[in-house]
Amino acid sequence: MACEDNDRFTVTSPHPAYVDSAVRSSMPQRVRRAVEELRSCRACPRECGINRLDNEQKVCRTGRYARVVSASPHFGEEDCLRGSRGSGTIFFSGCNLHCVFCQNWDISQGDSGTEMNATALADVMIALQDHGCHNVNFVTPEHIAPQVVEAIAEAIDRGLCVPIVYNTSAYDALSSLRLMDGLVDIYMPDFKFWSSDTATRLAKAKDYPDRAKEALLEMHRQVGVLRLTPAGVACRGVLVRHLVMPGQLDESAAIFHWLADELSADTYVNIMGQYQPAYEVGRVDALQNAAGSARYLDINRLPATDEIKAAYEAARAAGLWRFDSRA
Repeated sequence: MACEDNDRFTVTSPHPAYVDSAVRSSMPQRVRRAVEELRSCRACPRECGINRLDNEQKVCRTGRYARVVSASPHFGEEDCLRGSRGSGTIFFSGCNLHCVFCQNWDISQGDSGTEMNATALADVMIALQDHGCHNVNFVTPEHIAPQVVEAIAEAIDRGLCVPIVYNTSAYDALSSLRLMDGLVDIYMPDFKFWSSDTATRLAKAKDYPDRAKEALLEMHRQVGVLRLTPAGVACRGVLVRHLVMPGQLDESAAIFHWLADELSADTYVNIMGQYQPAYEVGRVDALQNAAGSARYLDINRLPATDEIKAAYEAARAAGLWRFDSRA
């Protein structure tokens, strides 16, 4: 059942949270706090401690400025984000996770993209708004949250007036998320793994499940369940993505129960069935031999149709009912 079917989740006169005068007056202080996160970097749970203000780099391979790979109206997002005019997506390079199956590994694990300071990034945001996009959608912002705050501050001063989407793996620092309070209207985290063993093996982040749960609770505290305009376009709230992976239905079921019990049974969820082996999974080349590929043999296949169906059944059994309308 799509959430636009219920008037409880419809907002007739939506406006971005950052139009509030108290939020606007807090921006100089927020920017200072954000920049300070980079001095001994604690912008994400890795807490590398390097001085990114001096352009030092570590896990995410990103220094002082964010690198933008692309920015354009995107029509491949959830129906309630893309609407009729597209979601204004800004794709960043670098990532604080190392998912062995990443379909965008050339972006997430490389150093592609164009470095942009706050002014240049604000230019991009305003251009997407001028193009008619329903929102500005930051894709993979976990490691450049401070730079996002700087850019939002500049864009607000220049007339930004569309909702901001924070499109994340959920491997976020609470300090960074709290800087976003009142700036982000729509959080779109991907709750990937339930067990620390799986997170260690597949993303090199043992603490991912705990950090993701903390992050989702903070996101929900800030914006609540997803609400839409009368036209069915998302304007505020949390939208959770979950990628169904081969042989991991137990983890999916645990995640769904947690969402229903700890956030809300009204949580809007996109259960995604497009997993495919990529990057280190199933790849045999000069960088990875056949023995290395065999390490991920259990996920070196597409999820079966029955697995996708079982994931939806598990979500409904947990009490969830608001799914992406393509479901």
